Amino acid sequence: MVSAVQLIRSSSLSSVAEYAYAATAPAAARLVFLAGSCPLDADGRTVAVGDHAGQAAACVANLRQALADAGATLDDVVSTRVLVASTRQADLVAAWEVVRDTFGEHDVPSTLMGVTVLGYDDQLVEIEAVAAVLD
Repeated sequence: MVSAVQLIRSSSLSSVAEYAYAATAPAAARLVFLAGSCPLDADGRTVAVGDHAGQAAACVANLRQALADAGATLDDVVSTRVLVASTRQADLVAAWEVVRDTFGEHDVPSTLMGVTVLGYDDQLVEIEAVAAVLD
């Protein structure tokens, strides 16, 4: 299946960023707005307590499932926002590396943010996403 998403790379901006600077989807695409994917197991327990990378991996797994339930895949994602409860840049990077590696060449525009706290006990990471699919 061909993705509706077109990633836009800018030769005018720094190549240091590990993602495309913009993305578009055609007007005919169905947009899928995903709630923040959390590192929760099927019973609602926070997994990988104390482990930013482990929680990012759990978030990605839950994101994949939510996308599948909406008839989409990671290749249909237009943008992400990765929230990390930490004041340490190294913790943000640990979570980001999991997300970056998961998306691979489909390096969608992303925002990585350090926040003070997230909604569940022991939660360190949350990933928001928007996808676009052609039905």
